[in-house]
Amino acid sequence: MQTAHHHMKRSREDVIYDVIIFFILTLIFLIVAYPLYFVVISSFSDPVAVAGGKVIFYPIGFTLDGYKEVFKTQAVMRGFLNSLIYTAVGVCVNLAVTIPTSYALSRKDFPLNRPITLFYIVTMFVGGGMMPTYLVVRDTGLLNTMWALILPGALGVYNMIVARTFFTTNIPSELMEAAKLDGCGNTRFFAYIVLPLSGAIMAILFLYYGVGHWNSYFSALIYITDRDKFPLQLELRNILLQNSVNMTKTVMTEEELAEKERLEALKEMMKYSLIIISSIPVLIIYPFVQKHFVKGVMIGSVKG
Repeated sequence: MQTAHHHMKRSREDVIYDVIIFFILTLIFLIVAYPLYFVVISSFSDPVAVAGGKVIFYPIGFTLDGYKEVFKTQAVMRGFLNSLIYTAVGVCVNLAVTIPTSYALSRKDFPLNRPITLFYIVTMFVGGGMMPTYLVVRDTGLLNTMWALILPGALGVYNMIVARTFFTTNIPSELMEAAKLDGCGNTRFFAYIVLPLSGAIMAILFLYYGVGHWNSYFSALIYITDRDKFPLQLELRNILLQNSVNMTKTVMTEEELAEKERLEALKEMMKYSLIIISSIPVLIIYPFVQKHFVKGVMIGSVKG
């Protein structure tokens, strides 16, 4: 028996349409990707060439001095370590709070699931504001501690809703009834059945919360006063800010001007190098979590 292969002949309009769509998507990709590419090549280029607009498509005056200076700067490395600690501890707290809460609110036999869910949703639109939050953090003794960056955002309501929908969709009530017939209680069912089946949503929450903690600097700017506890993003902000403030002085001797130019060039190199270094942890984690995105996000967002 021979299988006939029939190739559908494409019309001229279809070909033109595909070419236009390909051109538009390529243009959008270049618009999005070029700034990232520019940061990468600038981190390896002579800062004078970067400032002069000579670096466009490839590095000029290839150098690793920016990266060397970053790793020699104690404040930057301390901030990098602090960010790792804040992110690791913060994600553990987030998951420990979000997963049980989401599962409890997904249970149909829990009589208060709708009122409590509504209460959480209201907090997405109505907040106390920065000053009341600061007073709460101060009065609870969390100022200038790691917990000031972690506990106020321990539960993300949007993430909780996504995880709740995931549990509603993927953990059928029949499974709980079958477990009860075998003498399994709620805690044991959650620990031995629900959690092993929730790898996809836990990976998604891990990435969402992790990126949020890693990129956060505003909370540290408000609550942290000891520079030894600054996260990396706050150190990066300080370097960028100092780079602009130091240019305000106009009357200088030749020695001061030469030293100023040297420091500005060094900070310019560190600026791009720091952006690359601060992005590395997220770039490393993302490929391991990417396979869970479609399953975790789509299942958690199809139903409300």
